[in-house]
Amino acid sequence: MHLGQDSGGSADDGGKRRTRRRGAGSEARPGAGGAQDTPETQASGLPETGRGREPEAADNTVRVEKPGQARDAGQDREPAQAADNTVRVSRPGPAPAAEPPPSGPPPKNRPQFAKPLTTASLIGWTLLSAILPGAAHLRAGRRRTGYILLGVFGLLLVSALVGGLVLYGSGNTGVATRDGALLAGVIVAALGALGWFLLVLSSYISLKPNRLAGRGQIVSGIVVGVLCVSVMAPFALTASAVLTAKETVNAIFPSVKDDTAAAPIKHEDPWGGRERVNFLLIGGDGAGNREGVRTDSMNVASVNVKTGNTVMFSLPRNLQHVHFRPGTPLAKHFPDGFMRELPNGGLLNEVWQYGEDHPEIVPGKNDQRGPRALMNAIGQTLNLQIDYYALVNMFGFAHLVDAIGGLKIRVDNDVKWGGLYGTAGTIKAGYQTLSGEEALWYGRSRVGSDDFSRMARQRCVIGAFAQQATPSVVLTNFVKVANVAKRMAKTNIPRELLEHVTDLALKVKDARITSLQFVPPEFYTGSPDWQKIRTATARALRQSAQPSRRALAAGVTASPGASASPGASGASPTPDPTPTRTATVRPTQTPTQNGKAAQSLSELCGF
Repeated sequence: MHLGQDSGGSADDGGKRRTRRRGAGSEARPGAGGAQDTPETQASGLPETGRGREPEAADNTVRVEKPGQARDAGQDREPAQAADNTVRVSRPGPAPAAEPPPSGPPPKNRPQFAKPLTTASLIGWTLLSAILPGAAHLRAGRRRTGYILLGVFGLLLVSALVGGLVLYGSGNTGVATRDGALLAGVIVAALGALGWFLLVLSSYISLKPNRLAGRGQIVSGIVVGVLCVSVMAPFALTASAVLTAKETVNAIFPSVKDDTAAAPIKHEDPWGGRERVNFLLIGGDGAGNREGVRTDSMNVASVNVKTGNTVMFSLPRNLQHVHFRPGTPLAKHFPDGFMRELPNGGLLNEVWQYGEDHPEIVPGKNDQRGPRALMNAIGQTLNLQIDYYALVNMFGFAHLVDAIGGLKIRVDNDVKWGGLYGTAGTIKAGYQTLSGEEALWYGRSRVGSDDFSRMARQRCVIGAFAQQATPSVVLTNFVKVANVAKRMAKTNIPRELLEHVTDLALKVKDARITSLQFVPPEFYTGSPDWQKIRTATARALRQSAQPSRRALAAGVTASPGASASPGASGASPTPDPTPTRTATVRPTQTPTQNGKAAQSLSELCGF
């Protein structure tokens, strides 16, 4: 082959050699100063010293040029050969370095993305939203919805707190016992259950669980489903308890609408201007081996409607030959006292059953004759107007004690119970928490004691129940208490008066409670001194109205100007605003001396 001299370039490119870079898409520039490449330089593949250098290609290609070869006349060039006879050889090298990220805060309009949620974090945020509504929506970036939910939740909390404080401070807590209020409570509980269910569900959806893997979606779905049911449970229990309360109070307390003779209740003056209201509390012994009801426990609670100060009068079951109010059919039938013709009969605890068995003497409905006869006899005995009664079966009382978790009582001496000799068990002396059965036998046992000791124990049981059956305890065990009361309780307190009785009961819990029992040796039950009983009753009411226990202990009584005759209205004598120390008023024409003054129930029973 003939070798021709390459005089610096072919005729086609005008003496200038161009080099094509692989993948670069551009041509090489000629050397500085327009100097042509020499064969030596081209063969070496290295740039000349001082010559401008182009940057290397991204793929680390090295250009090696070789001198062109002479071609025979008419011979065509190889299509694959470059026009400048350049041979490209690739060599391995490091990949080009990535461009470093820009420093400083990101642009304001650039979207921000939170860290993807795991299964556990998604469940956690959903659970938090059930406690703090809106938390899950805020985490999901739905800030407006989240803030709205938080605001509504806060508003509901503040409204409930303010409403509760206003209701409690106004002394009208009993409004909650109205049928309308109870029905509203059921509706609110139902709406709350539905609302919290939807809240948990929407919180879960807003977190987009579809981004999780299949297993994560299944696990989170099951957990959130259980959570939805769980948040509805408290509202369902509340609605059930409120419905139970509504049914219970309507079953126990009669409505004045059903009694045409009853006067309507005026909410602005529910007690009809009376200063005191008197409740007869009865423990009935309706055991299966007895006919009818035996009222073995009878206590009158005389309550000051303004202060709540209360005097409890305990009457023995074997008080004989009681008298009835003049002018009534019973007084005409027993002018000398109840069954005076029987020397050892005519006991007070037989009056209830006698009234039920003799409709020709005691008028009224079947369920009203017994309590009406007993209220008549006790009212005449104490010279008080007995306004209302409440009877609880003694065995039902045991269930009530169990429902509130037992009674804490100071037992002065060991009390044996069961059978004739107390073979069933013994209640040890000291501070004890008695179960329902133990509390029942503590008040009923006659082993090694008499009726009067039993009366004292019954009084302590009633007082302990009144103090320990607080609203919080009753509400905690409300369903149990309501079910027992519905089966075992009976009263003539009108349904419309219940809210005012509730307010009065709350006053009594924070007021002074004193007690007086008519038992020997101060008061004889076989041949009672009626005048002495009435005088002691009036004195106890006056002492209850004293401003402090110090005055009570010092023997301060009302001035002589205060009348001591709580008449038919049951109002206690109004003490002089400036009581003076005077001699204790003593009854006249009584064969025995006056008994002790009423004593604090807390001191007597060790509460």
